[in-house]
Amino acid sequence: MKIVVAIKQVPARDSQLRIASSAHWIEEEDLGYEINEPDAYALEEGLQLKEKHGGEVIALCAGPARAAQTIREALAKGADRAIHIEEENLGAFDPLAAAKLLAAALKTESPDLILTGLQSDDLGYGQTGVILAELLGLPHATIIMQVQKQNGGIRVKRELEDGWFQHVEMPLPALLTIQSGISKLRYATLMGIKKAKTKEIRRLTASGLGVGSANPSITLSRVYLPERSKQTQLFDGSPKEAAAKLVEKLKFEARVI
Repeated sequence: MKIVVAIKQVPARDSQLRIASSAHWIEEEDLGYEINEPDAYALEEGLQLKEKHGGEVIALCAGPARAAQTIREALAKGADRAIHIEEENLGAFDPLAAAKLLAAALKTESPDLILTGLQSDDLGYGQTGVILAELLGLPHATIIMQVQKQNGGIRVKRELEDGWFQHVEMPLPALLTIQSGISKLRYATLMGIKKAKTKEIRRLTASGLGVGSANPSITLSRVYLPERSKQTQLFDGSPKEAAAKLVEKLKFEARVI
Protein backbone atom coordinates (compact mmCIF):
# COMPACT_ATOMS: atom_id res chain seq x y z
CA MET A 1 0.00 0.00 0.00
CA LYS A 2 1.11 3.52 -0.72
CA ILE A 3 -0.07 5.61 2.21
CA VAL A 4 0.16 9.40 2.38
CA VAL A 5 -0.17 11.01 5.81
CA ALA A 6 -0.82 14.76 5.93
CA ILE A 7 0.85 16.35 8.96
CA LYS A 8 0.93 19.90 10.27
CA GLN A 9 3.29 21.73 12.60
CA VAL A 10 1.44 23.64 15.34
CA PRO A 11 2.44 25.57 18.50
CA ALA A 12 3.35 23.24 21.35
CA ARG A 13 0.49 22.64 23.75
CA ASP A 14 2.45 23.93 26.75
CA SER A 15 3.38 27.19 25.00
CA GLN A 16 2.60 30.52 26.66
CA LEU A 17 0.36 32.15 24.08
CA ARG A 18 0.23 35.91 23.52
CA ILE A 19 -2.05 37.77 21.11
CA ALA A 20 -0.14 39.58 18.33
CA SER A 21 -0.44 43.36 18.13
CA SER A 22 -2.51 43.02 14.94
CA ALA A 23 -5.01 40.86 16.88
CA HIS A 24 -5.24 38.62 13.83
CA TRP A 25 -3.20 35.75 15.31
CA ILE A 26 -0.86 34.85 18.15
CA GLU A 27 2.74 36.04 18.62
CA GLU A 28 4.89 33.30 17.06
CA GLU A 29 8.47 34.44 17.70
CA ASP A 30 9.14 32.68 21.01
CA LEU A 31 6.90 29.65 20.55
CA GLY A 32 7.92 26.02 20.50
CA TYR A 33 6.41 23.82 17.79
CA GLU A 34 5.40 20.18 17.46
CA ILE A 35 3.42 17.84 15.24
CA ASN A 36 -0.35 18.31 15.42
CA GLU A 37 -1.59 15.63 17.84
CA PRO A 38 -4.38 14.14 15.63
CA ASP A 39 -1.85 14.01 12.76
CA ALA A 40 0.55 12.08 15.00
CA TYR A 41 -2.15 9.43 15.43
CA ALA A 42 -2.75 9.41 11.66
CA LEU A 43 0.97 8.83 11.15
CA GLU A 44 0.97 5.99 13.69
CA GLU A 45 -1.96 4.33 11.93
CA GLY A 46 -0.19 4.63 8.57
CA LEU A 47 2.97 3.07 9.99
CA GLN A 48 1.04 0.18 11.52
CA LEU A 49 -0.75 -0.51 8.22
CA LYS A 50 2.61 -0.54 6.42
CA GLU A 51 4.06 -2.97 8.96
CA LYS A 52 1.09 -5.33 8.47
CA HIS A 53 0.62 -5.10 4.71
CA GLY A 54 3.84 -3.65 3.27
CA GLY A 55 4.25 -0.62 1.04
CA GLU A 56 5.44 2.86 1.94
CA VAL A 57 4.37 5.83 4.05
CA ILE A 58 4.84 9.34 2.70
CA ALA A 59 4.60 12.33 5.04
CA LEU A 60 3.00 15.39 3.40
CA CYS A 61 3.42 18.74 5.12
CA ALA A 62 2.65 22.32 4.12
CA GLY A 63 4.35 24.98 6.20
CA PRO A 64 7.33 27.29 6.64
CA ALA A 65 10.98 26.19 6.73
CA ARG A 66 10.75 25.40 10.45
CA ALA A 67 8.25 22.61 9.62
CA ALA A 68 11.27 20.58 8.45
CA GLN A 69 11.76 19.63 12.11
CA THR A 70 8.31 18.02 12.24
CA ILE A 71 8.93 16.28 8.92
CA ARG A 72 12.20 14.82 10.23
CA GLU A 73 10.32 13.54 13.26
CA ALA A 74 7.85 11.72 10.99
CA LEU A 75 10.75 10.23 9.02
CA ALA A 76 12.49 9.19 12.24
CA LYS A 77 9.37 7.36 13.38
CA GLY A 78 9.27 5.33 10.17
CA ALA A 79 7.90 7.32 7.23
CA ASP A 80 9.82 6.37 4.07
CA ARG A 81 9.97 9.81 2.46
CA ALA A 82 8.33 13.21 2.66
CA ILE A 83 6.92 16.07 0.63
CA HIS A 84 7.36 19.57 2.04
CA ILE A 85 5.31 22.37 0.51
CA GLU A 86 7.28 25.38 1.72
CA GLU A 87 4.88 28.22 2.46
CA GLU A 88 5.83 30.88 5.02
CA ASN A 89 2.35 32.39 5.17
CA LEU A 90 0.24 29.26 5.57
CA GLY A 91 -2.12 31.18 7.86
CA ALA A 92 -3.45 33.00 4.79
CA PHE A 93 -4.76 29.68 3.44
CA ASP A 94 -8.28 28.71 4.52
CA PRO A 95 -9.24 24.98 4.51
CA LEU A 96 -10.23 25.06 0.83
CA ALA A 97 -6.97 26.71 -0.28
CA ALA A 98 -4.93 24.39 1.97
CA ALA A 99 -6.71 21.34 0.51
CA LYS A 100 -6.02 22.59 -3.02
CA LEU A 101 -2.34 22.92 -2.06
CA LEU A 102 -2.19 19.33 -0.81
CA ALA A 103 -4.16 18.01 -3.78
CA ALA A 104 -1.77 19.65 -6.24
CA ALA A 105 1.22 18.08 -4.48
CA LEU A 106 -0.38 14.61 -4.74
CA LYS A 107 -1.06 14.68 -8.47
CA THR A 108 1.96 12.51 -9.25
CA GLU A 109 1.64 10.14 -6.27
CA SER A 110 -1.63 8.17 -6.76
CA PRO A 111 -1.75 6.83 -3.18
CA ASP A 112 -3.96 3.93 -2.10
CA LEU A 113 -4.83 5.62 1.18
CA ILE A 114 -4.60 9.19 2.50
CA LEU A 115 -4.72 9.77 6.25
CA THR A 116 -5.16 13.12 7.98
CA GLY A 117 -5.82 14.11 11.57
CA LEU A 118 -9.42 14.88 12.45
CA GLN A 119 -8.56 18.56 12.95
CA SER A 120 -5.65 20.85 13.78
CA ASP A 121 -4.90 21.92 17.34
CA ASP A 122 -4.34 25.55 16.34
CA LEU A 123 -7.33 26.39 14.12
CA GLY A 124 -9.56 23.34 14.59
CA TYR A 125 -11.60 23.72 11.39
CA GLY A 126 -11.85 19.95 10.85
CA GLN A 127 -12.50 20.54 7.14
CA THR A 128 -9.22 20.19 5.25
CA GLY A 129 -9.29 16.39 5.08
CA VAL A 130 -12.82 16.05 3.72
CA ILE A 131 -12.32 18.91 1.24
CA LEU A 132 -9.13 17.20 0.02
CA ALA A 133 -11.12 13.99 -0.54
CA GLU A 134 -13.69 15.88 -2.62
CA LEU A 135 -11.01 17.59 -4.70
CA LEU A 136 -9.38 14.22 -5.42
CA GLY A 137 -12.72 12.48 -6.03
CA LEU A 138 -12.10 9.92 -3.28
CA PRO A 139 -14.53 8.23 -0.89
CA HIS A 140 -13.87 9.35 2.67
CA ALA A 141 -14.84 8.70 6.27
CA THR A 142 -14.23 10.78 9.39
CA ILE A 143 -13.54 10.24 13.12
CA ILE A 144 -11.87 6.90 12.46
CA MET A 145 -10.96 4.68 15.42
CA GLN A 146 -9.90 1.51 13.58
CA VAL A 147 -8.78 0.53 10.06
CA GLN A 148 -8.74 -3.02 8.71
CA LYS A 149 -7.56 -3.91 5.20
CA GLN A 150 -9.76 -6.28 3.23
CA ASN A 151 -9.60 -7.69 -0.28
CA GLY A 152 -10.01 -4.70 -2.57
CA GLY A 153 -10.80 -2.24 0.19
CA ILE A 154 -10.89 -1.42 3.90
CA ARG A 155 -13.28 -1.67 6.84
CA VAL A 156 -13.26 1.25 9.27
CA LYS A 157 -14.75 1.97 12.67
CA ARG A 158 -16.18 5.47 13.13
CA GLU A 159 -16.84 7.10 16.48
CA LEU A 160 -20.35 8.51 16.81
CA GLU A 161 -22.11 10.16 19.75
CA ASP A 162 -22.93 8.73 23.18
CA GLY A 163 -20.57 5.77 22.89
CA TRP A 164 -21.95 4.52 19.56
CA PHE A 165 -19.76 3.35 16.68
CA GLN A 166 -20.34 2.75 12.98
CA HIS A 167 -18.55 0.17 10.83
CA VAL A 168 -18.18 1.05 7.15
CA GLU A 169 -16.65 -0.89 4.24
CA MET A 170 -14.92 1.29 1.66
CA PRO A 171 -13.08 0.75 -1.62
CA LEU A 172 -9.54 1.96 -2.21
CA PRO A 173 -8.20 4.53 -2.88
CA ALA A 174 -9.82 6.46 -0.02
CA LEU A 175 -9.20 9.19 2.54
CA LEU A 176 -9.71 8.89 6.29
CA THR A 177 -9.55 11.52 9.04
CA ILE A 178 -8.17 9.89 12.20
CA GLN A 179 -9.40 10.49 15.75
CA SER A 180 -6.88 11.06 18.54
CA GLY A 181 -6.35 8.03 20.78
CA ILE A 182 -6.78 5.43 18.03
CA SER A 183 -3.57 3.72 19.22
CA LYS A 184 -0.47 4.24 21.33
CA LEU A 185 2.04 6.63 19.76
CA ARG A 186 5.59 5.40 19.23
CA TYR A 187 8.81 7.26 19.94
CA ALA A 188 11.54 7.76 17.37
CA THR A 189 14.44 5.42 18.01
CA LEU A 190 18.08 6.45 17.79
CA MET A 191 18.44 4.34 14.64
CA GLY A 192 15.32 5.97 13.20
CA ILE A 193 16.73 9.44 13.86
CA LYS A 194 19.95 8.50 12.07
CA LYS A 195 18.09 7.04 9.07
CA ALA A 196 15.86 10.13 8.83
CA LYS A 197 18.88 12.22 7.83
CA THR A 198 19.28 10.24 4.59
CA LYS A 199 15.60 9.94 3.61
CA GLU A 200 14.20 11.92 0.69
CA ILE A 201 12.33 15.17 1.25
CA ARG A 202 10.82 16.57 -1.94
CA ARG A 203 10.41 20.33 -1.63
CA LEU A 204 7.66 22.20 -3.48
CA THR A 205 6.23 25.71 -3.33
CA ALA A 206 2.68 27.03 -3.55
CA SER A 207 3.61 29.22 -6.52
CA GLY A 208 5.27 26.27 -8.24
CA LEU A 209 2.09 24.24 -7.79
CA GLY A 210 0.01 27.12 -9.16
CA VAL A 211 -2.00 27.46 -5.95
CA GLY A 212 -2.47 30.77 -4.13
CA SER A 213 -4.43 31.99 -1.12
CA ALA A 214 -6.25 34.82 -2.94
CA ASN A 215 -9.82 35.60 -1.88
CA PRO A 216 -10.08 33.15 1.01
CA SER A 217 -13.61 32.08 1.94
CA ILE A 218 -12.74 32.24 5.67
CA THR A 219 -10.75 35.00 7.36
CA LEU A 220 -9.83 35.62 10.99
CA SER A 221 -10.92 39.14 11.91
CA ARG A 222 -9.84 39.11 15.57
CA VAL A 223 -8.20 36.77 18.06
CA TYR A 224 -8.78 37.51 21.73
CA LEU A 225 -8.70 35.90 25.15
CA PRO A 226 -12.08 34.93 26.61
CA GLU A 227 -13.41 37.39 29.14
CA ARG A 228 -13.46 36.25 32.75
CA SER A 229 -16.29 37.24 35.05
CA LYS A 230 -17.40 36.38 38.56
CA GLN A 231 -20.94 36.16 39.85
CA THR A 232 -22.29 35.41 43.31
CA GLN A 233 -25.77 34.02 43.83
CA LEU A 234 -27.43 33.42 47.20
CA PHE A 235 -30.15 30.80 47.64
CA ASP A 236 -33.06 31.44 50.00
CA GLY A 237 -34.97 28.85 51.96
CA SER A 238 -33.99 25.95 54.14
CA PRO A 239 -30.64 24.15 53.67
CA LYS A 240 -32.46 21.35 51.85
CA GLU A 241 -34.18 23.78 49.47
CA ALA A 242 -30.95 25.75 48.88
CA ALA A 243 -29.06 22.52 48.15
CA ALA A 244 -31.71 21.48 45.61
CA LYS A 245 -31.47 24.87 43.87
CA LEU A 246 -27.66 24.64 43.82
CA VAL A 247 -27.75 21.17 42.25
CA GLU A 248 -30.19 22.44 39.60
CA LYS A 249 -27.90 25.37 38.74
CA LEU A 250 -24.82 23.16 38.55
CA LYS A 251 -26.62 20.65 36.34
CA PHE A 252 -28.50 22.86 33.88
CA GLU A 253 -26.58 26.16 33.84
CA ALA A 254 -22.98 25.37 34.75
CA ARG A 255 -23.36 21.82 33.36
CA VAL A 256 -20.62 20.44 35.58
CA ILE A 257 -22.61 17.52 37.01
